[in-house]
Amino acid sequence: QVQLQESGPGLVKPSQALALTCTVSGGSITISHYVWRWIRQPPGKGLEWMGAIGYDGNTYYNPSLKSRTSISWDTSKNQFSLQLSSVTPEDTGVYYCASGGAGVDYWGKGTLVTVSS
Repeated sequence: QVQLQESGPGLVKPSQALALTCTVSGGSITISHYVWRWIRQPPGKGLEWMGAIGYDGNTYYNPSLKSRTSISWDTSKNQFSLQLSSVTPEDTGVYYCASGGAGVDYWGKGTLVTVSS
């Protein structure tokens, strides 16, 4: 069974970049037809899909975040990463990595990121 674990700083200052890594265990990040996703949830709001990287390395982004978001992977470490630039307090929330085929089958536990000076 695939397991996901997010890691990264819990506090980021406004205008800086947020960088998170998701470590995958129990399966290869290049599993055919799998998509590796980043999803976030601001306080008191619903889930927001941020973007994804496919098993073939293709990337997909939420149009509303595309100009600030970059998703990459390191297949040698079985990890994929999120970078979100120029953060504001509105980027505060719980960030999840998730994976699956057409839908999401596996979730990380989530990591709280607070944007504050």
